[in-house]
Amino acid sequence: MNHKESRVRTKDWLLAIGSSAVLALGGAACGDADSDASGSTGNGGSEEVALSGEIAGAGASSQEAAKEAWIAGFQEQHPDVTISYDPVGSGGGREQFIAGGTQFGGTDSPLEGQELRDAKDRCAPGELIQIPVYISPIAVVYNLPEVEQLQLSPETLAGIFNQDITNWNDPAIAADNPGVELPDLRITPVNRSDESGTTENFTDYLSKAAPDVWTHEVDGNWPVEGGEAAQGTSGVIEAVTAGEGTIGYADASQAGDLGVALIQVGDEYVGPTPQAAAAILDNSEEVAPDDSIFAYELDRETEASGTYPIVLVSYEIACTAYEDQAQADIVREFLRYVISPEGQRAAAQNAGSAPISEALRAQVEPVVDAIGAGS
Repeated sequence: MNHKESRVRTKDWLLAIGSSAVLALGGAACGDADSDASGSTGNGGSEEVALSGEIAGAGASSQEAAKEAWIAGFQEQHPDVTISYDPVGSGGGREQFIAGGTQFGGTDSPLEGQELRDAKDRCAPGELIQIPVYISPIAVVYNLPEVEQLQLSPETLAGIFNQDITNWNDPAIAADNPGVELPDLRITPVNRSDESGTTENFTDYLSKAAPDVWTHEVDGNWPVEGGEAAQGTSGVIEAVTAGEGTIGYADASQAGDLGVALIQVGDEYVGPTPQAAAAILDNSEEVAPDDSIFAYELDRETEASGTYPIVLVSYEIACTAYEDQAQADIVREFLRYVISPEGQRAAAQNAGSAPISEALRAQVEPVVDAIGAGS
């Protein structure tokens, strides 16, 4: 039985757990005649649950614009709820979640190894959940006012960030950009200074698409010394904006007025549109270790037309059980909103992300519904 078949079988079990928790909550609500019930959070089938209290999350800065939209939309429906999110970066978010400092986290790379074991321990006696909520391209941003459109092959891109190609009029860049007048200007590559899922996804792309040039291990910490380093997505954008001749990588939603490079895929050069980013997930393998945990091995070497391979799939991590039932209720309903069509539209409008598919939503809904069970 393959993993997707296993998920279908497990869906009934997760729904049973979630339904038990909802019935318990419903009984408690019926016993309080003065309780005010809030409306559905937008998933179309959510029962009415009175929500009040606070929860906190931290993690991927790539999710920042989407999180702003999600929190605003959810709190508008539930005015007695306060949700905060610190875009400290994926590594910091995972660390805070594992330590119990937050109720949920955002990460641009799946939990694995010791972090995965520690997160499961944190969630005991409940289960750890990890669900994809945000699909977005990582843009290669640059500051060359006289170069309206820049094209880069995987090998040239890897050479630039490996600091083997150090000037903008290098023959390798010129070969990717026939007819374009490139400046005689030193290249200043900008990388993340903090541990980052964006960095991990970017280095994963370089290692798979240009393995002869990029020989470093895939890591959330930048492996090459000598460039300019900046904290978070906003820091990279600020650094690239501040200096002519700079180039960096960041969530495409934050690119602003900077130049955005087209990346060679097969015989064409493709830009980081939401549609091109979403296309890669259709050909990527799911490699999740458990039925409540989703993870994907992205096809970075694709040559499929219209596909952009420098993509991050950002996940939300949470537990199925919390000591505080009110917090469990908020986490469950908030994540229901996040994965709902309404929530995904809000993220797309505010962050330029690609909405998750209906098929994927059907897979993750029972996992979210289980939150609160056993708490």
